[in-house]
Amino acid sequence: MGRGKVELKRIENKINRQVTFAKRRNGLLKKAYELSVLCDAEVALIIFSSRGKLFEFCSSSSILKTLERYQRCTSSSSQSSMQAKDVQDETYQDYLKLKSRVEILQQNHRNLLGQDLEQLSVQELDQLENQLEVSLKQVRSTKTQIMLDHLSDLQAKEQMLQEANRAMNRKVSTLTNVSEYLYFNLYSRGLVQLVENNNAEIPLQLKWKANDEHKMMMISYNYHNDAAAASSKGFFQPLQCNPTLQIGNSTLLKTDQYLSTTPSPQQNLIGFFPGWMI
Repeated sequence: MGRGKVELKRIENKINRQVTFAKRRNGLLKKAYELSVLCDAEVALIIFSSRGKLFEFCSSSSILKTLERYQRCTSSSSQSSMQAKDVQDETYQDYLKLKSRVEILQQNHRNLLGQDLEQLSVQELDQLENQLEVSLKQVRSTKTQIMLDHLSDLQAKEQMLQEANRAMNRKVSTLTNVSEYLYFNLYSRGLVQLVENNNAEIPLQLKWKANDEHKMMMISYNYHNDAAAASSKGFFQPLQCNPTLQIGNSTLLKTDQYLSTTPSPQQNLIGFFPGWMI
């Protein structure tokens, strides 16, 4: 049969109590020794009898070292628990402060929107009005600054476009002077022949010789006969253009047919002539 369960209570018989103490003490010391050997554990055991007699066991060289180690562990754990509690308390206090701050800001936001104004006094309403005026001034100032910056950017772009336009005008003027010089040179050398006609469209004949064949190029432009206006503008006149180009042998072109032919883009040459060539 198995051993019956022993009821755990104080043994009233003094002799039986001493015998039980001795047996259990020796068993406990044996278990402590076995635990230290089998598991390589640091074990310290202290027993005081009812008479105050000390019984101890220590697996290390000194029980004091084990006790110091125990004190360090317990103190560090207690300090850690205290620090964790302090951090928790501080966190909760910060939470309460932030919550109060959020409530105040929400109330101010509602007041700025014109809500919950019945609870405010006259002085608080005056402060709210001043705050709104300051905010409105800041908004207007920021808006004005942004518009001025945008206007400055537009002015800078305008100056860039004007400079590009002036550069283009200088190029056009240079090309005009070159064209006038070229046609004057051709005219002075007899390479350009002016053919007068009653029509407003006057053809010019350019003649040259290539591959033992005589070639001729005829260029016509519109001219409005205004002698007074032409004489008042000096020697070099603005270029007038009606670019119509015909290239071929002189025997294949007739003046009347040429004047009645509508120019095509493939027949377009420079076509600029100064007024003095008329």
